Amino acid sequence: MIVLDTHVWVWWLSEGYSFSSTVQKLLNEGKTKHTIYVSSISVWEVAQLATRGLLQLTMDYTDWIAHAESLPFINFVPIDNHIALKSIQLLPPLHQDQADRIIIATALTLGTPLITKGEKIIRYPHVDTVW
Repeated sequence: MIVLDTHVWVWWLSEGYSFSSTVQKLLNEGKTKHTIYVSSISVWEVAQLATRGLLQLTMDYTDWIAHAESLPFINFVPIDNHIALKSIQLLPPLHQDQADRIIIATALTLGTPLITKGEKIIRYPHVDTVW
C-alpha cells in the first residue's frame, strides 16, 4: 500500500517520467494489488494547476480526473474529519502548504509510505517517504 503525492500521480499516469527502480517496483506492485492511494486534495491540486495554466494534460482536466477515477488500482481517499484534524496537528518542523499537510496526514492515517519528490516532505521526519 502506498500514497502518491500529486506530482507523482500526474507523472505516473502521464507515463512521461522515469522513476527510480524502487518507486517503479512499488508502483507496479500497487497496480497489481490495487493498493495505490491518492488523496482527494490531489484532485483539487490538479484542477487548480490546470485551470491556472500551470499544468498541461493530454485532455481536459475533468476528463483526465474521470479517467484516473476509472482505474481499478487507484483508490481515492476522501478528506474526512480525522485526516483534516491530523493535518493541523502534524508535529514541527513542516511548512504550511495545506495540500501537502493533508497528503502527509493521509499517509500517516493509512500507515503507509508516501511517494514524493518534494524535498520539504522528504525532510519531514514524521512520515515515511520513498523517492
